[in-house]
Amino acid sequence: MNDVYKNAIAALPPLRDVIQAQGLTATKALGQNFLLDLNLTTSIARLNGDLSGLDVIEVGPGPGGLTRALLMADADHVHAVEYDARAVEALQPLVQASAGRLFVHEGDALDIDLLAFGREGCRSVIANLPYNVATPLLIQLLKGIHARGSEAAKFMLLMFQKEVADRIVASPHSKTYGRLSVMAQWLCQTKSMKTLPPSAFTPPPKIHSAVVRFIPKARMDTVPFATMERLLAQAFGQRRKMLRSCLKEYAPLFEAAGIEGTLRAEDVTVQQYITLAGLIEAAS
Repeated sequence: MNDVYKNAIAALPPLRDVIQAQGLTATKALGQNFLLDLNLTTSIARLNGDLSGLDVIEVGPGPGGLTRALLMADADHVHAVEYDARAVEALQPLVQASAGRLFVHEGDALDIDLLAFGREGCRSVIANLPYNVATPLLIQLLKGIHARGSEAAKFMLLMFQKEVADRIVASPHSKTYGRLSVMAQWLCQTKSMKTLPPSAFTPPPKIHSAVVRFIPKARMDTVPFATMERLLAQAFGQRRKMLRSCLKEYAPLFEAAGIEGTLRAEDVTVQQYITLAGLIEAAS
């Protein structure tokens, strides 16, 4: 980015002044916890390296702390999706300072095809997701990756409550391994990149948060998204039961999938679920 634009962004009022001027108090109903430390937002923006050449999609920018960092990290364009009209208004000076690099889209991210923003092959998603809709937003993004393939996004850096992040990256045979683990790891390489204490946010939540990196995989299977969702819901919905009980209608397919009927849902690998889902689809 040209230094002129960086200087214009750096000259903007401090985020706390923006919040006060716009009456942008964080709202629990909207899952808002703002990141105001620009050193911290800068480190998050750069967790996967340089952003030059990339179009970044951000969800829930609030007063724009992470948004400023994304622009300063040389993102070509930033598409920020914001539900709160107060925040949309608060972001307008940043839109002007960005010289055409920041686009603010007002609306509910759950109703928007987020991966339609930006240029094919140049997209990334970096966001401090609103806590109250973080999991459904992740499922929506994974569905978009499933539909578009591995080129849907170069990578995603998404912030969650730490307990949700732990579930996303969990391995089989652990209590945190579940539907979200399998769905995410089916379509992406996942890695927990950074943990943040409550004090990093305004207002501070009661729990720690963590940033997870997702890198879409080149898939070899043709399993429909809905088929995998149904299988995992059924398996983990009764996770203490053996698979021969909670998935008894699929028992004839277990051997071909390399699955023992005496296993529980948490003991089945991602690849075994992919294989079983493929066999279910083929038999339907």
